[in-house]
Amino acid sequence: MHLITIDPRALNDNPDDARQTKTSPQSDALLLATVKAVGIIQPPVVSPQTNGGNGYVIQAGHRRKRAAIAADLAEIQVLVKDPAVDNGAMQSMVENIAREPLNPIDQWRGIERLVALGWTEEAIGVALALPVRQIRKLRLLANVLAAMLDHMALGDMPNEQQLRTIAAASLDEQKEVWKANKPKKTERADWYNIARALSKTRMFAKDASFGDDLASAYGIEWVEDLFAPADQDSRYTTNVEAFLGAQQEWMTVNLPKKGAIVDVNNWGQPELPKKAERVYGKPSKSDHVGMYLDREGKVQSVAYRMPEEKKTKGTAASGGSDGSAVIDNPKARPDVTQKGQDMIGDFRTDALHDALSRAPIEDDTLMGLLVIAFAGLNVRVDSGASDTVIGPGRLRRHAARLISDDGKLDITMETLRVVARSMLIDVLSCRRGMSNSGVVSRIAGDTIGADGFLPNMGSEDFLLRLSRQALEAVAKDANVTPRQKVRETRAELVSHFAEDRFVHASALFAPDPADIINLKKHGEVFDKAEPDKDSLSNDADLDGAGDPDGDPVSEATDDGDATEAGVDEPDLDEDERAYGIAAE
Repeated sequence: MHLITIDPRALNDNPDDARQTKTSPQSDALLLATVKAVGIIQPPVVSPQTNGGNGYVIQAGHRRKRAAIAADLAEIQVLVKDPAVDNGAMQSMVENIAREPLNPIDQWRGIERLVALGWTEEAIGVALALPVRQIRKLRLLANVLAAMLDHMALGDMPNEQQLRTIAAASLDEQKEVWKANKPKKTERADWYNIARALSKTRMFAKDASFGDDLASAYGIEWVEDLFAPADQDSRYTTNVEAFLGAQQEWMTVNLPKKGAIVDVNNWGQPELPKKAERVYGKPSKSDHVGMYLDREGKVQSVAYRMPEEKKTKGTAASGGSDGSAVIDNPKARPDVTQKGQDMIGDFRTDALHDALSRAPIEDDTLMGLLVIAFAGLNVRVDSGASDTVIGPGRLRRHAARLISDDGKLDITMETLRVVARSMLIDVLSCRRGMSNSGVVSRIAGDTIGADGFLPNMGSEDFLLRLSRQALEAVAKDANVTPRQKVRETRAELVSHFAEDRFVHASALFAPDPADIINLKKHGEVFDKAEPDKDSLSNDADLDGAGDPDGDPVSEATDDGDATEAGVDEPDLDEDERAYGIAAE
């Protein structure tokens, strides 16, 4: 066997090579990077051709040859040996199988050795075709307690998450924990408890609302998590008290108008003031805002509405005369509680308004929606857009856009679309209460595809409103195994829907067939030419809806607008600009 120098392009591939399948591009890139950085460390083994040629056949080193050609090397050194009887088939099999990859612990220590010899992290990354971040990660792991590394080298490795926790702890902490949990020679280490003993609560910079000034004032020093994805802000601190103090000060300074800092309960939910009603849809200007810190230390906000003060008239009604008590059989809990129905009403209304603002709507459909909007139960109009009673003064603003100075209709399709959408948003509502438009709002939302604008309802707030059987039905549809306890099933669903959108079937806009039949009956009455009979007078859905004398709008101020004084109205210019963009 002797060493010669030869052009790698002159070497012939061995047809009996055991490795016939192409290697991965990643491994080829790694080999090419090492060849460019340090050259070919182990010369390929070749043999003279046996068929009368004067060339050489590769016995071991086909990938090294291709990497040398890719690196544009003019010459490489090869070891020449006598040809084997089987043309090197057995040698190729042994060379590719009887090898052992470098132990992970040796990789970590090897990088430390290279750094000690003067290699920079950047140079090591180039030579090994690894990102510098990966080199730093390996260097961090090399700082694991030596006794732990020796045990890991025997093949007993913790999982990645446990290894992260151990590597992030100081050597003194590792030494103390290892002393208490050191396994016997024939046993495996209890990495779970070791990592648990070394774990510390982390507060991440990405969750901080405060800036560098407050971080410096509270003595917060950010540490980068080298195990996290490189494209994310992975900085964190274990100084939990300082982090929460800075968040609290930021909330105090940045409280909005009608804002307050609220406490949280044992489940991390905000505790609103007594009798406050939480707003799950888009809050109006008259609503209050509560700010709080969740379990991860993030600043969260919640909108809520305080009830209006009502003057009591007379005395409360007394109980039964005989004092007897009647015990009824317990009723089965509905799939969605009343609070959940309120949330669905808010979700539907916001989605409907978003769809009316931005979804494509044909002109004839738009006109049809405008007609059915005024067949709603809330035609007084108790608006779901501003939570106030809208009288003629507000509605005239929309009509004025279509009237010229001489009192003639001056309609352009662009203006008509904007005004029609604005009118529909002021009128149609799915909110529970006096502003509910009834089935017509469901028909409108189903017509324009407002289901696509409904928010993700897979949150703790909404799932808490579902019964056990409804929650298990949702879990079954989502291929989530129900747990023994309801709260555990709910937690699994919240985690499952964190990256997915969930809409409860009862929140969809498709109307109830019974409501459609009831609505069609009103059309039959109208066809029978009974205009003098007010069809609304027989409706039990809303007291006084069909009584003109009882309409609060009829007692409006001089300009006909029954909106209460002091209640801010929405910025019509900004809203109409948005509707105009959608109309285009």
